Amino acid sequence: MTQDETQDENVTPDDGAPGEDVEAPAGDDAPAPAGEPDAPVADEPASPAEEESEEVSSEDAPAAEAESADDAGAAAEPAAEPKAPAKPEGESDAAPGADLEPIRLEEERELSAEERARLEAEQEEQARLEAEADSDGTDEPLREGAKLDLPADTRIQATGKRKTSVARVVIVPGGGEFRVNRRALDEYFPRSYLQTIARQALAASGYESQVDVSVRVHGGGISGQADAVRHGIARALVEIDPELRGELKRRGMLTRDARAKERRKAGLKKARKRPQFSKR
Repeated sequence: MTQDETQDENVTPDDGAPGEDVEAPAGDDAPAPAGEPDAPVADEPASPAEEESEEVSSEDAPAAEAESADDAGAAAEPAAEPKAPAKPEGESDAAPGADLEPIRLEEERELSAEERARLEAEQEEQARLEAEADSDGTDEPLREGAKLDLPADTRIQATGKRKTSVARVVIVPGGGEFRVNRRALDEYFPRSYLQTIARQALAASGYESQVDVSVRVHGGGISGQADAVRHGIARALVEIDPELRGELKRRGMLTRDARAKERRKAGLKKARKRPQFSKR
């Protein structure tokens, strides 16, 4: 080995000759030169997955901002009114049953001779009763200016009947007060026709303003009760003055009216009306 080769071996790589450039080690681990500031490190290139996530986040940002703005506007606006439920198909706004055909009424059948006679009799009776009620409101008194002479403690009782109504009448000397079941006559019988019927016997006798009448009546309807009150008053007046009997009897006030509706029988539609016979 020569002397020059020995010197070359003893020289280390760091002890290079002044002025000679020493190759810096490759890679990031190479130390920076002394006295110089650290050089900025270059960013590594992003992977494809990271680039896609960044693009998606940048696209979602405006949508999120728009949603937050819509929520704020909805909170500021008043709540909208609920919409009416949608009508099913085929249903219209017309009234129910507007599309139906009108019912055809049957023509009135011709009445038989018996039915016509019965209707005529009823109409005549109703006309007679109305004529009696319209004759100045009262019947003509039997005796004008008749004076009733009775002791103050006199108490006349009688019973009147009509249909299923029963009236118990009490007559005492007085000034013309008339009470039915502890109520005034016009209050208990609201129809003027019924009031006239109840007062008819008193008006005919001429004692209407000289006695007080108290009646307890029950059963039936108001029409039957009015007839029962008249019947009871007529009976009581006959006890006070027997001379009134003939005239009151002639006017039909002392006769107990026995007419009543006939009861329906089993198997029939009414009292005597039968179902139509079918042979087959």
